[in-house]
Amino acid sequence: MSGGRETIRLDKWLWQARFFKTRGLAASLAAAGKCRVNGQRTDKPARAIGAGDVLTFPQAGNIRVVRVLACGERRGPASEAAALYEDLGETGPEGGKTSA
Repeated sequence: MSGGRETIRLDKWLWQARFFKTRGLAASLAAAGKCRVNGQRTDKPARAIGAGDVLTFPQAGNIRVVRVLACGERRGPASEAAALYEDLGETGPEGGKTSA
C-alpha cells in the first residue's frame, strides 16, 4: 500500500458495516454501477476505499450517504459496525432529505 493509507474492498466494507446481508449483494450493487465513491460512479466491487471516503448508494428505497471512518477487521455486531461510518443522511425517493 503506497502512502500508508489502510484500504479495503468496497463490497467487503459495505458488508462489514452491515448495509447488506451478504457480500454478494454488496458486490452486485457495486458491479451494477449503483455506488459512488467521493462523487464518482464505480462499477468495481474491488474498488479500494479507506477512511475519509464518502459513499453514496441506494438501500431500501432511499439513497444513503456515509463517510468511512475505519476499514474494520470483521463483520461484527451492529454496535461495532456503526463505528465504521458516519451517516451523512439519506435522501428519499423524491430527492428530499429524510431524518435518520
